[in-house]
Amino acid sequence: MYRNHTIGLLIPAYNEAENLGGVLASVPDYVDHVLVVNDGSSDQTASIACEHGAQVISHRVNKGVGATFNTGVKSILTTDVDILVNMDADGQFQAGDISRLLDPVIDGNADFVTASRFIDKSFHPVMPHIKKWGNFQMARLISKLTGQKFYDVSCGFRAYRRETLYRMNLFGSFTYTQETFIDLVFKDVDIMEVPVRVLGKRKTGKSRVASNLFRYAWQTSKIILKTFRDYRPFQLFGFVAAIFMVAALLLLGGMFYHKLMTGVFTPYKWLGFAGGSAALIALAALLLGFILDMFSRMRHNQEEILFYLKTQNKPIKKVPGQ
Repeated sequence: MYRNHTIGLLIPAYNEAENLGGVLASVPDYVDHVLVVNDGSSDQTASIACEHGAQVISHRVNKGVGATFNTGVKSILTTDVDILVNMDADGQFQAGDISRLLDPVIDGNADFVTASRFIDKSFHPVMPHIKKWGNFQMARLISKLTGQKFYDVSCGFRAYRRETLYRMNLFGSFTYTQETFIDLVFKDVDIMEVPVRVLGKRKTGKSRVASNLFRYAWQTSKIILKTFRDYRPFQLFGFVAAIFMVAALLLLGGMFYHKLMTGVFTPYKWLGFAGGSAALIALAALLLGFILDMFSRMRHNQEEILFYLKTQNKPIKKVPGQ
């Protein structure tokens, strides 16, 4: 236990036999439950985890780090863990820093704490410029969508209060890091970034998620867009409607200006058809936003009910010595 709290550690792993042993050997003694979710590895990842005393859950095929994280969370919630820490298996994080994530949760300053590589300039890791730029842009995007300032939304070293796990509902299979921020901000969960010094590059091997930056950008963008759509549909489709309505006004304005100047619509009648079509699309997008906003409110009520049901099924905490 750590400061009278039961601590769980979740490590998603895919073909991490070279790094996992060192990561597990460095886990502090106060961590009560270590779970490694083996995402269909073809190497000795699972056996190495077992040798170090970790509980192991294995996917038969590779499903992605997002799906792997979800598998781990569901398993952890069957235990009496008070706070869950998740950490990558690649050796970039120091297990000794786990306490730095736990303290703000235990002190009541946050419900979700994430290690931040960029909030403190003196902690910036050495990494390829393109990856650093990509991390900054992703943080700017999430900050813009959520209305809160974040510096690092892609770091896989985090701590969650148990009640936060109850509230969290993630659907992305490729990754979970950015989706977590959107999901929890829109549920008014208190989030804190803690500066942590990490390695900018893996000790061995290459990233399974970000090795192809174009694929990473595409997959994460889809997850972010779908999550934002689910929680702020009117804002999203209202933006789309505004774009098409501006286009409609410009097109129709051009046609009528020509009519005013020459007395005829020819040869710009097509501007009228194009402008009318854009206006119809704008109205359709606005209507769709209204409808989806209604479903979003229903989803909010369903998630509140789900949260209540999860809290009622919380395992009875074991008292040491009994």
